Amino acid sequence: MCSNHLAGESIGIVGAGFGGLTAAAYLAAEGADVTVYEKQPQVGGVAGVIEEEGFRFDTGPSWYLMPDLFERFFGNFGYEPTDFYKLERLDPQYRILWTDGDGVEIPADTSEVIDIFESYETGAGAALESYLEQSAETYEIGMNRFVIPNRSRFRDYLSLDVLRSARGLSLLGTMDDHVAEYVDHPKLQQILQYTLVFLGGAPHNTPALYNLMSHVDFELGVYYPQGGMYAVVEAIAAVARDAGAEIQTETEVTGLQPVPDGVTVQTATATVTHDRVVCNAPAAHVERELLGPEMHDRDEGYWTDRTYAPSAYMLYLGVEGDLPELEHHTLVLPPEWDDHFESIFETQQWPAEPSYYVNVPSKTDPTAVPSGHETVVVLVPIAPGLADTEEARERMRTRVLDSLADHADTDLCGRIAFEREICVSEYREQFNKPRGTALGMAHTLFQTGPMRPSHRAPGVDRLYYVGGDTNPGIGVPMCLLSGEHVTETIVEDASESGPIRSFIGYTA
Repeated sequence: MCSNHLAGESIGIVGAGFGGLTAAAYLAAEGADVTVYEKQPQVGGVAGVIEEEGFRFDTGPSWYLMPDLFERFFGNFGYEPTDFYKLERLDPQYRILWTDGDGVEIPADTSEVIDIFESYETGAGAALESYLEQSAETYEIGMNRFVIPNRSRFRDYLSLDVLRSARGLSLLGTMDDHVAEYVDHPKLQQILQYTLVFLGGAPHNTPALYNLMSHVDFELGVYYPQGGMYAVVEAIAAVARDAGAEIQTETEVTGLQPVPDGVTVQTATATVTHDRVVCNAPAAHVERELLGPEMHDRDEGYWTDRTYAPSAYMLYLGVEGDLPELEHHTLVLPPEWDDHFESIFETQQWPAEPSYYVNVPSKTDPTAVPSGHETVVVLVPIAPGLADTEEARERMRTRVLDSLADHADTDLCGRIAFEREICVSEYREQFNKPRGTALGMAHTLFQTGPMRPSHRAPGVDRLYYVGGDTNPGIGVPMCLLSGEHVTETIVEDASESGPIRSFIGYTA
């Protein structure tokens, strides 16, 4: 369990997303007096919930991956995930529907996936086995040597042990080149690469290191927590409160002011000085809006030059009747998806033939809907910074509903009982996401590992970052680790004796 290395320290946390809540739990367990400031009425940040008219929708993440990292977090506080929510492994894990009429279900049994690959391309089954062997090795080395340990600075990599481990990783190539070494069929390449969307990247700009995601997908499995991902948010908030953290919702932080031996937090109703402050708000927003340019060591050009992950057109629908052609997770893809990625990262325009994701959690969780209905969440990745006018949104809505009818045999006309949407503007205005990205900084080669922003704010003593924009990166499991890492960083800074590793399960 945690110790009291931070007893007597007052720490403020700006934002109650997964990273902020996790940091609150760890810091409070270390003895700090923790206050979390969240401007929304509910915790979770982008990972919020809509509950209206008997329907419940997760507004953000909907894939429960890397269950070992959830177990790690709860285990560090003497719990198991099942103390808070029931987990179900999905089988099939997801369905892929191509717009040429082809389709495939990806089962939980990897041997069956191997057979599917072989049916598309002679020799692809054996190639997948080889690919997954490397993916598992990359996952083992990457997680235990680079991700789970707190390595957010270049100097953290300068040891013989770390450098030897790096020899086992493919760091410099891109995912599209790496996958092409194993399979030729474009649909099989898509199956091996679709998880890059979770990292906010594309096959051409994501390092081959992230082949580890195939191990996550095919061998660790895809799960669903009953009650949705918001049940996980509530569980982590409960752990944080049990550890002693105070969480204030509807409390927007409007400014941060470094002072001798602390940082002052300004809200609409109060000014509070803490010994240290951790920001789960996007670092670009913190440095541009809350601090001001004269208070830190990073110029505006840094944030302008970053590659941001996609934004999203999100559609939340309560639908009458059954949806037999859709699984809990369904991907609708054109056989050639390069044009969609080009529209996101190159031309910055709305996609003409979108690749999109459909989530129907009510297939697994009947508590999410009134009787006789289903919940449908549609996510279309789009370029950050797009003008999401009412007309542009309506065109995309029509395009998606027509596509569902044409390619998924799912006509929703006249069946929609509830509807909400979120797009670029909401991510920018409600969540302060730069350019309205839905995720944060993409995992490109030069935005991976120590090249992501550090946990320590540059040039500002006692100010720190947590969440997807810092190490280890995007995704709920990574944010759980980020909360652990920023706590270790603060303990180290507060200690006169150097680094302290205080959490059970820590792997050096």
